[in-house]
Amino acid sequence: MSESCLLYYITDRTAFSGDESARRRRLLEKIAEAVRAGVDYIQLREKDLPSGELESLARDAVRVVREARNPETSLLINSRTDVALAVQADGVHLRSDDISPQEVRAVWKKAASCGADTLVRQLPPRDPLVAVSCHSPGEVARATNGATFAVFAPVFEKKETPTTPPSGLPLLEKACHTKIPVLALGGITLSNAHSCLEAGAAGIAGIRLFQENDVATIVQRLRSNL
Repeated sequence: MSESCLLYYITDRTAFSGDESARRRRLLEKIAEAVRAGVDYIQLREKDLPSGELESLARDAVRVVREARNPETSLLINSRTDVALAVQADGVHLRSDDISPQEVRAVWKKAASCGADTLVRQLPPRDPLVAVSCHSPGEVARATNGATFAVFAPVFEKKETPTTPPSGLPLLEKACHTKIPVLALGGITLSNAHSCLEAGAAGIAGIRLFQENDVATIVQRLRSNL
């Protein structure tokens, strides 16, 4: 079992009630709450948004993360390296069928060295964080070539996708035999999270787990289980 527990909040503003303005406001409040609670990573996953609206929301999310003043929390943008660069996010989360982590790093390095505009010149010098969604041990093995960490899913059955068969703990355990951290995702609750850590997961990722609960309580409960 991991000696520490990495925590990854994946956003979904559409789960909040109200109009678009209210949902965005609630999302930014939840992001700030997650930062203050000590969540390690936050993925801005609002993949239904057009590019301009996503970039606008991402800028607000970056501002909120910085204002919460926890240097241990990093913000990743789902799939969009261009948006991550434009808003000075910490990295990118890739789909399993996305471009490779090496391509992300090459684009990031080229943009940072180009210095074509003020935003790019202000980017932090370190490499980006690159997370990859994986659905099999083989995909995790491929992700080790350039990824910072992998997110393995779905471990358990998810209410919103009951027709998608869960991978289960044995496959999670097999996937965790790798050189990068693997976080468990999919149907994770406080009652089954410990079994994922026992299987070798370096941490827990979730949408509803964080978004529908008091984040500080979730963080404390998950980390006290170690």
